[in-house]
Amino acid sequence: MVKNAGKPAGSMTRAAMAAWPASMLARLDGRTFLLFQELVNRHAGIWLGEHKKALLAGRLAKRLRDLELESFERYFLIVKNSSEERAIMLDLITTNETYFFREPQQFKFLEEQLVPEWKQAVEGGRRSRTLNIWSAGCSSGEEPCSIAMLLLHSLPPEDGWNVRITGTDISTRMLNKSEAGVWPIERAKNVPVHLLKQYMLKGVNTQAQWMRAKPALRKTLRFAHLNLKDAEYGLTNNFDLIFCRNVLIYFDPATKVQVVRRLFDHLAPGGWLFLSPAESAATRAGLGNSVFPGVYVKRCGPEE
Repeated sequence: MVKNAGKPAGSMTRAAMAAWPASMLARLDGRTFLLFQELVNRHAGIWLGEHKKALLAGRLAKRLRDLELESFERYFLIVKNSSEERAIMLDLITTNETYFFREPQQFKFLEEQLVPEWKQAVEGGRRSRTLNIWSAGCSSGEEPCSIAMLLLHSLPPEDGWNVRITGTDISTRMLNKSEAGVWPIERAKNVPVHLLKQYMLKGVNTQAQWMRAKPALRKTLRFAHLNLKDAEYGLTNNFDLIFCRNVLIYFDPATKVQVVRRLFDHLAPGGWLFLSPAESAATRAGLGNSVFPGVYVKRCGPEE
């Protein structure tokens, strides 16, 4: 792992770094910003507009200090030639805002429309009781856990249902948080009380400000690193449901359409794609039928 980059050319001594005015570190010139812009877009599909220049400098400044580098140009050379450092950089610049039961109307649609539909399909012999679900861009795990709580309650294992949820993200730091299954108790405010009691454990004593997912919930989830810009995702299942919300907004228009096409490729016939209500990339891609704000169903048959 890159810790100090072996004192690369252009690095500074600790004494020199300490004496160097902090404001100097924030000087990201236009040419170097364009280099980062192209590299980030090529490897992650994220488009950093000119207005993101200050954000990029702020997110990377501490990393430059850690590596004792005097300029963003020197850091770019490291990122360009090191896939390991590139992953660290992408992790630093990724926005990871999320919370439990985000876009509650979509969860209501899942509970009141899809769950009854799946039950009827089982009763009619048209599908099995196994559900494969993918939460793409899962951040610190609140979204896949919200899906798991709702479905485990509505389609319990004791009735023969097998709910399997895969959460993926480009950030290894966020995936580690997802796998830990621990969140500040303040995040519980958006979780319905009956689901909170059924699937979360409240910490005690020094852990009183934290909550942890119960084993039954954790058993349903698995997490994996995945870059939506990659040509192949390495996921073999035909998913019944894919959540990819508030992720496409960071991509350029061409990448949005490209990613949506790949997501539809991973849906089973009649499968569902949930995007943010503000995202319309599925429509631009000419795929699926919109049935609810941000919700699309994969076409079946000749029209597919």
